[in-house]
Amino acid sequence: MEHIVIIGNGISGVTLARHIRKLSDKKITIVSAETDYFFSRTALMYVYMGHMKFENTQPYENWFWEKNNINLKKGYVNTVDTSSKTLHFEEGDTLTYDKLVIATGSKPNKFGWPGQDLKGVMGMYHKQDLEQLERYAPNNEICKHAVIVGGGLIGIELAEMLNSRSIPVTFLVREASFWNGVLPKGESAMITRHIKNHHIDLRLSSNLREIKSDNNGKVTSIIIDETGEEIPCNVVGLTAGVTPNIDFLKNSDIELGRGVKVNRFLETNISDVYAIGDCAEQHEAIGNRRPIEAVWYTGRMMGETLAQTICGNKMAYNPGHWFNSAKFLDIEYQTYGWVFGERGRPGYEQHFHWKHDDDTKCITVAYHKNTSEFLGINTFGIRMRHEVFDRWLTEKRDVDYVIHHLPEANFDPEFYSRFENDILKTYKNTLQTIS
Repeated sequence: MEHIVIIGNGISGVTLARHIRKLSDKKITIVSAETDYFFSRTALMYVYMGHMKFENTQPYENWFWEKNNINLKKGYVNTVDTSSKTLHFEEGDTLTYDKLVIATGSKPNKFGWPGQDLKGVMGMYHKQDLEQLERYAPNNEICKHAVIVGGGLIGIELAEMLNSRSIPVTFLVREASFWNGVLPKGESAMITRHIKNHHIDLRLSSNLREIKSDNNGKVTSIIIDETGEEIPCNVVGLTAGVTPNIDFLKNSDIELGRGVKVNRFLETNISDVYAIGDCAEQHEAIGNRRPIEAVWYTGRMMGETLAQTICGNKMAYNPGHWFNSAKFLDIEYQTYGWVFGERGRPGYEQHFHWKHDDDTKCITVAYHKNTSEFLGINTFGIRMRHEVFDRWLTEKRDVDYVIHHLPEANFDPEFYSRFENDILKTYKNTLQTIS
């Protein structure tokens, strides 16, 4: 019986295992060093905030794996020998495979800062990070101040988590405005104001120089590079992005770039070896997407796609139109299609921007300035329907159509009466100004 070994029990690896099992009776083993069972990584913050227990983050009961004949092995893979199709574990044991899938996800970036491995310094990606946070920041008596380094989505989540326990936070962001590499100007400015309104000490255009420690190797303060200012703290969260977790493959024959190099079928350069999820790097990016996508839903889609190939129905990975969602404290964010920030914005891309007077709701619609084709939308504080925008992008609707039909995309029955007329009015005024 063909043995499929999957390294990594995140959303990609587990989706793959489930779909192979639906399609076949192949032998499946999932290897992980992180946890015994699959859990929802995006829910970790809610465990710390007291909204749920860790057990509630596990989508499947513990009996599910045995019942579905999926073997789970806890262990850390040291090396992969592709010539003999053998995994060598840190503990000294080995495991052979017929087909191998690498789904090891990401790890937080570290840029060689002095003190980056001290006690009290952590990312916010793994279950072990959550355990460390509970240890070093259980309350504001033990953790009197925390510093977060890096202004992405994980950074804002960590700020919200610490905020929920009334732990004062200083947030170092190297950009001049929050997430302005991704968000257009108006949105970035609104989110910057929103963070400051939550009594978070947001330091823009600020980089970390070093993390200082006491005699026991525990964090005591950080130094800001630009000013030399020292900020006392008990916890430092490193959230300056993530990088593929592939160090154990450095001495293998598998081709690596920043991630594990794959083609459209998620195949590596070695026969019977594949990679999916955050650790997979496309040889050529798909459309405007990045070659590596550390996004939950693309990991799930890769797992579903590769299951077809492994079970005899060879299928290319086709993620469709870009979308994503997140939360900036209490403002929900959704994006469909492409809306570029000021950096890297193509010359043909025009934006229509509307913001509510309460400074917590806005939309930006991107369109082609010559053809008026709808390219994408960002929404903050207003919920929209994915399937509607997905259809409009496929149908190549124009911006005029999208603005006039926004109620169809509305997820909230109050949306039409509260914002639709205002958005339409602003849009018409904008058009008059342009013409």
